[in-house]
Amino acid sequence: MESQGGITVRRALELPGLRGGLPEVLACAERLDRTVRWVHAGEVPNIASLLKGGELLLTTGLGLGDRPAEQRAFVRRLAERGIAALVVELGPRFARLPAALVETARAAGLPLVQLHREVPFVAVTEEIHTEIVNGHYAVLRQAEEVHRHCTEAVLGGGGVPQVLTTLAEFGGNPVFLETAGGALLYGVWGGPGESEALPVWERLRGSRAARAEGPPAGSVLVDV
Repeated sequence: MESQGGITVRRALELPGLRGGLPEVLACAERLDRTVRWVHAGEVPNIASLLKGGELLLTTGLGLGDRPAEQRAFVRRLAERGIAALVVELGPRFARLPAALVETARAAGLPLVQLHREVPFVAVTEEIHTEIVNGHYAVLRQAEEVHRHCTEAVLGGGGVPQVLTTLAEFGGNPVFLETAGGALLYGVWGGPGESEALPVWERLRGSRAARAEGPPAGSVLVDV
């Protein structure tokens, strides 16, 4: 699932730029749904200090170091920085990525990809950034449409139930309005498979323990 703040690593690997490099996932294939917030290319050993987190890092491996200890430290620093994935292009530096690199990436939970064919990093960066920016615009357009429909509902005298119905229809999920204490005021079902919102709310928020733990996974809690 793609995030509002970027695209997934999986989606980035499917785009023509990286796909042309014949990517092979060596570590953490189960984490390819992590969000790529931005793309960065670099070859310096201290590249982690230049990143903010969420980046897909492109490199030929010149900054990885020659010794296994250096390579492990390089990957650990990137994982601690919270980058989305590390993509290394094979070539003069590495014919295949060292075992120390792969093992450390697996242990650190960092997706590691090697490219078997040379790709222009500038073209890859431009392509992924375009995809990310287009996603931002799509979210903004949808937000404007939701805002317009909700405003029309209020001005038309529809009130809170009409606004909640509009939000549920756009999101395809149930929407609830609670008091500050967690009591349910209104609920609207907007997804397939069920006709009433109340059973859903009871499963998500019905118990006192569930309310104490905060919003359940996959839900969004917003102060109104």
